[in-house]
Amino acid sequence: MPMYRCAILDDYQDAALAAADWRSLGNDFHVERMRDHIGDRDELASRLAAFEVVVAMRERTVFDAGLLSRLPTLKLLVTTGMVNASIDLPAARRQGVTVCGTRGSVGPAAELAWGLLLSVMRGIPAENANFHAGGSQWQLGVGRDLMGRTLGVVGLGKLGQRVVRYGQAFGMDVIGWSRNVTPARCAALGIGFAPTLNDLLARADAVSLHLTLNEGTRGIVGAPELAAMKRDAVIVNTSRGPLIDEAALVRALREGRIGGAGLDTFDEEPLPPDHPLRGMPNVVATPHLGYVTAETYRIYFQDAVEDIAAWAAGTPVRVLAD
Repeated sequence: MPMYRCAILDDYQDAALAAADWRSLGNDFHVERMRDHIGDRDELASRLAAFEVVVAMRERTVFDAGLLSRLPTLKLLVTTGMVNASIDLPAARRQGVTVCGTRGSVGPAAELAWGLLLSVMRGIPAENANFHAGGSQWQLGVGRDLMGRTLGVVGLGKLGQRVVRYGQAFGMDVIGWSRNVTPARCAALGIGFAPTLNDLLARADAVSLHLTLNEGTRGIVGAPELAAMKRDAVIVNTSRGPLIDEAALVRALREGRIGGAGLDTFDEEPLPPDHPLRGMPNVVATPHLGYVTAETYRIYFQDAVEDIAAWAAGTPVRVLAD
């Protein structure tokens, strides 16, 4: 009989077991993948009650003190990535649960951000759907160039810097803002400096958000900030949904106060089927695919297997500290 049961959460694509050699853990581990997202807290606590090890996908599942207290068997919680705001690390430590992370890659999310921007600016999803549907009208709309327009990058970490380079490669005038960025830093990146967020929003034709979600950034783009944007400007969010006040965004899009949005992250995931964003023609959206590539999954799950093996050997690696 196995000594440990390991649950892999939110394996939507049935990809986790193929991405790493779970058999290397040996007969001491029974690994079970869960393809569905378990949103109900009581059901989640019930289904995880017998597992000593849980592998969580990014921040989809909230492991707060209340849930952790209902998982007395849990000993190891592995999260993909090295930061997870959905895990109460002090509560896990008090309960004797080791929390470990994995490496990741900024490339896929930056590439998706650019894909969303291009899709909104050129109307690619609608044109593609019309093409495959055999629509009687050969062309539906008139797109817009990126070259010569202004790209505003909010957050200039590794991911934001990559998007800066994409904008420069497309011949855009790039400006940047974050709370800690300086004119000298922007000059070193070869971009313009925006002294305030509202200044960036007012000047940009396209805005891409690349901030970490915390109490200081939650809702950083609200109704006043959206009102500062040009009426034909596009906003792209591949970081975290709550960076934008979702209700304010819906109103701005519905009333045509901004030109469109490219979204990969949302306040609630999966997004409810009747959510207003789903029916808006000026929205191009993907279901949080920023990190969903075969290459990234190999990093995530191979590191998860390594985390589990090291923990079982009494020498845990990549332990997250509170």
